[in-house]
Amino acid sequence: MAQQRFQMDQEKLSCSICLDLLKDPVTIPCGHSYCMNCIRSYWDKKDRKQTHSCPQCRQTFRPRPKLKKNTMLADLVEEVQKTEPKAAPADLCYAGPGDVSCDVCTGRKLKAVKSCLQCLVSYCEQHLQPHYQSPAFEKHKLVDPSTKLQENICSQHNEVMKIFCRTDQQCICYLCTMDEHKGHDTVPAETERTKRQKEVRRNQQRMQQRITEKEKCMRMLQQEVEAVNQSADKAVSNSEKIFKDLIRLIEKRSSEVKQQIRSKQKDEVCRFKELQEELQQEISELRRKYSELEKLSNIEDHSEFLHVPPSQICDWTDSPSCYFHPLSHFEDSMAAVSKSGDKLWNVLSEELSKFSATEVDLLLPQSEPKTRAEFLQYSCGITLDPNTAHMLLILSDENRKVTTKETSFLTVVQLVVEMYGTTENQSFTDRIQVLSRESLTGRCYWEVEWTGVGVSVAVSYKGVRRKREESEYGNNDKSWALQCENKGFTFTHDKRKTSISVCQPRIGVYLDHSAGVLSFYSVSDTMTLIHRVQTTFTEPLHAGLQLQLNSTAELCELK
Repeated sequence: MAQQRFQMDQEKLSCSICLDLLKDPVTIPCGHSYCMNCIRSYWDKKDRKQTHSCPQCRQTFRPRPKLKKNTMLADLVEEVQKTEPKAAPADLCYAGPGDVSCDVCTGRKLKAVKSCLQCLVSYCEQHLQPHYQSPAFEKHKLVDPSTKLQENICSQHNEVMKIFCRTDQQCICYLCTMDEHKGHDTVPAETERTKRQKEVRRNQQRMQQRITEKEKCMRMLQQEVEAVNQSADKAVSNSEKIFKDLIRLIEKRSSEVKQQIRSKQKDEVCRFKELQEELQQEISELRRKYSELEKLSNIEDHSEFLHVPPSQICDWTDSPSCYFHPLSHFEDSMAAVSKSGDKLWNVLSEELSKFSATEVDLLLPQSEPKTRAEFLQYSCGITLDPNTAHMLLILSDENRKVTTKETSFLTVVQLVVEMYGTTENQSFTDRIQVLSRESLTGRCYWEVEWTGVGVSVAVSYKGVRRKREESEYGNNDKSWALQCENKGFTFTHDKRKTSISVCQPRIGVYLDHSAGVLSFYSVSDTMTLIHRVQTTFTEPLHAGLQLQLNSTAELCELK
């Protein structure tokens, strides 16, 4: 009562400008009272208008009234201040919008500092004291102020829900165990919360461990990127030094070696960058899930905590740590260049006088053979690599012949499942293709005989893609393909097509790698040129075959 009376007196004796108790109170002609400094400051701001009004009733005065202290009000204010209760400092803690108010306070409510899960009541600092002082409240659970206390009350029995039903995964009261949840697996809510809290912590530890592992892998990948760059720079530098004093043809070879190294460097750096991006996404996702679990673990209210679906706690997938094969860092390239340089230097320095025009010609691009006998001088034994073969291909005749399987829809599905079940798959998955086991450099010649609907005879870099549309021979910048069908031939490179009317069942392929020449011939009594390509090959090539269904192709054994 004393506190209510004080609040009423304070409201009557408050200044409507500063909203505090009157200080040096003055009464203006309309009868309203203000602090002397408050009304002076108010009128000083309005002085330009030459009229002065009351902030409450808006009555105007002219001239400006002279202010005199209201001694009667001053005495009343002094009396109110003497009778001010000790709890007055709490006036500064009134509950505002968005605050949890004290359920015990009457009149203007103070801000709650704690909520009791047993009492289901929120208390201000003053009304909370019995919970700290009386032994009767020792076992009461105090949490941060909450507006969701009523969620702890059973809507059916109006009892506190202190039990958790594991069968139905919900909080219930003790009466529910005798009624709707009779015979169910029930435990105290605090016990279930403790169990799930441990699970949250275990998942956090596992996630933190995975984050640490992936961050370590990120650092290792960055080191590999730096090592690739340093090794590539060193290889380029050594190559340039080796070829420094050689003639223009050798300088051309030096440029080619440089391009090969840079191409490999670019591929390797891109590969590591892609791994870094994937790891960064995984780390970000793990951090996000970790933060969600951290926020969940900080919920003190059992009911609010247990309302969270278990899947939000436990349902998370993990990916294996990053593993990669160490790189040779271009040592092979450096060794090959160094060895070639030593040999060429000896030839040029010790046997320069023995060089004839014919011997010099051997180092220069030579003319293309004309007859089949001349082509056969460069024949090479090529076999197909089963590890790269599409699942619908059958290899035979010591891996020189390839045929498409006769399949039903169910067989295709089984083969797809089998193929994608392997951990390291180098085979083509979206195009019925296969690469040769042997790499091709220098001058090479081979023949392909085909039957059926259609076959593509191709050459390709080993790094050509193995999946999606870009993996098709000729549909990228890493392969050159002659598509053979009964209606005619089509040459394709980097998605650019050239139609050719000729159609033959036996195709000869001539490759001069160093000269950048690739030629396709129709093989019969005479060699008829089908299509010729002049380019620059930056790395070793592999022979390739692509088959349509119900087709066969064979790498001919040349003698």
